[in-house]
Amino acid sequence: MTKLIDHIELVTGPEPKGTIIWMHGLGADCWDFVSIVKELGLPDDLPLRFIFPQAPTRAISINNGQRMPGWYDITLSELQDGAARKADESGVRESQGFINALIAREATRGIASDKIVVAGFSQGGAIALQTGLRHPQPLAGVMALSTYLPLENSLATERTLANANIPILMAHGTQDPLVPVTLARLSKGKIEAQGYQVQWHEYPMQHSVCMEEVDDIGRWLAKRFQSPIILV
Repeated sequence: MTKLIDHIELVTGPEPKGTIIWMHGLGADCWDFVSIVKELGLPDDLPLRFIFPQAPTRAISINNGQRMPGWYDITLSELQDGAARKADESGVRESQGFINALIAREATRGIASDKIVVAGFSQGGAIALQTGLRHPQPLAGVMALSTYLPLENSLATERTLANANIPILMAHGTQDPLVPVTLARLSKGKIEAQGYQVQWHEYPMQHSVCMEEVDDIGRWLAKRFQSPIILV
């Protein structure tokens, strides 16, 4: 098997029933969302494997070429209603390949593709959308937080029938100064225009994650693996 991208894992119980591959945002690292797992309120009878991959270090144009962990290079382009983030195609597709390899490895550990959620925040969420909507085998869901749809013009020809009905969770802060909520709403509309159904949440926050959102994520994940969840 091809060498996998660096990552850390957290298993919430023996014999996990599914896997969440959760990608961090630009400039962060694979530890960024590890602490949130215990806040999700997942029940004891739903053991899951969380995989947190580490993005390669690369020069980021939007940050004056500074080198940092990133799933792809990024520049700004102007939209009528705000700033859009323009992703470089080669970096996006390279990172899509990294996540596809992690998905394939799960099959060797007894986790079928339809028990795998691809998730991410900001740049990581963009890669989750890129990967999940194009994956040739059915996945359990896509969770895209504070992000947007990359390579939108190729989705119509690259989307797969296997994931035509994939559950999609998108969530965004209404005060986000880095990825404007207007851009996220546009992405939501473009995804829905391809026939997907999107569960959409907005929160009064900036480019971050809030406890209300964490609660919603926990409920959504539990539903993906068909287990009830009780929040206390």
